[in-house]
Amino acid sequence: MAVSSGDEGTAGGAKIVDVSRRTALTLVGILVTLTIGVALGLGLGFGLNHNGSDSQSPNPPHPTASATWQPAVNTSWQIILSQELSINHTNPSITPDVEVFDIDMFVHLNTTIIHDLHKLDKKVICYFSAGSYEPFRRDSDKFQDSDMGNVLDGWEDEKWLNITSPHVRGIMSDRIDLAALLGCDAIDPDNMDGYLNDNGLDITTDEAVDYLKFLADKAKAKNMAIGLKNAPDLIPDVLDIVQFSVNEQCAAQDNCASFSAFIEAGKPVFHIEYPSGAGRNIAASASKRSCTAKDMAGFSTVMKELKLDAWVEYCDGTRAYTNVVD
Repeated sequence: MAVSSGDEGTAGGAKIVDVSRRTALTLVGILVTLTIGVALGLGLGFGLNHNGSDSQSPNPPHPTASATWQPAVNTSWQIILSQELSINHTNPSITPDVEVFDIDMFVHLNTTIIHDLHKLDKKVICYFSAGSYEPFRRDSDKFQDSDMGNVLDGWEDEKWLNITSPHVRGIMSDRIDLAALLGCDAIDPDNMDGYLNDNGLDITTDEAVDYLKFLADKAKAKNMAIGLKNAPDLIPDVLDIVQFSVNEQCAAQDNCASFSAFIEAGKPVFHIEYPSGAGRNIAASASKRSCTAKDMAGFSTVMKELKLDAWVEYCDGTRAYTNVVD
């Protein structure tokens, strides 16, 4: 269960303002907004960001790739879902200097961060929840009461979605269209494991497999890769249609063996552990458990706080803090 906060982060480096660049991007933004409005017809709100504040600079779309991106095993990465990334445009760079950034799509609707990361030769995975209703999302008013089941355990503002509903699938199809317009290289659809939970909708593993195949077909049509988030029971049925895994806590839960099937297939496991002390000082014993558990050879492991903010520690002991908007 990945975390994506409705509040913007307050830590990190200063935001760089380039007036001439912003003026140019505003003109581009007007054209992009018109295109998106016609293409989606959803009112997803490029003029509003995650928490509803106004902005005038939507992210210019990245040229569509000619083929679906297939990341390699051991690809390095960073994941930030609760804060907005910022890049120093005076001396363009980002920390850590990894190959992939997994970011919340809705947090960055009105930024140029995906475009900027591409200029730095980074790939971008765009996160959204495909299996739960979140009231703070820009398209949350599109869902109907009949689309929703029980509240997620531990997440009182979220409800499981009826993944068999054509209405829900239509909303998710539009989210994938939006990801493509933003220039995302891949999507990270969260909460695919409703079948393992008291969802109130009688979701089955077969329905979860069918839903992921639906999402994968939509992503492929837009030349975007797709990952499987957790949900180990689905791996045998979907390994051939997804390009990577995003796993949380397999070391702590002692179930990394299931996800090693991705490594054997030449596909990466983007692996997250939440050890005690993350964000401050992880004990050597906790770091060892996170990084050397059985059956996780070849995993791309990061150690993070549960809120998935800008702080990260890697298995070689390296710690980094990605620049984010204050």
